[in-house]
Amino acid sequence: MAAKIRKGDKVIVLTGRDKGRTGEVFEVRPAENRALVRGVNMVKRHQKQTQNQEGGIISKEAPIHLSNIAIVGRDGKPTRVGFKIQADGTKARVAKRSGAEIDG
Repeated sequence: MAAKIRKGDKVIVLTGRDKGRTGEVFEVRPAENRALVRGVNMVKRHQKQTQNQEGGIISKEAPIHLSNIAIVGRDGKPTRVGFKIQADGTKARVAKRSGAEIDG
């Protein structure tokens, strides 16, 4: 099945402690049905010092389930994603709320 949420999409968190926060998807893990969203679902991790990285406690993004995020439409509200076959035979993502095509 084609990916409804892709790298570079602006998404909003629907549930959890970060509900209502928005961010950009910078990694998608389709096998796990999870995505990493910049600045959302931050966790603290202990980092061992290496030759090119400082040690200590660092904050980084944890994966969030795809069912808990939704693409932000042009009106700034969350929208579901559907697919539409174009005249030239290509498949395009469309916003269910507005019917507008999602750039990607």
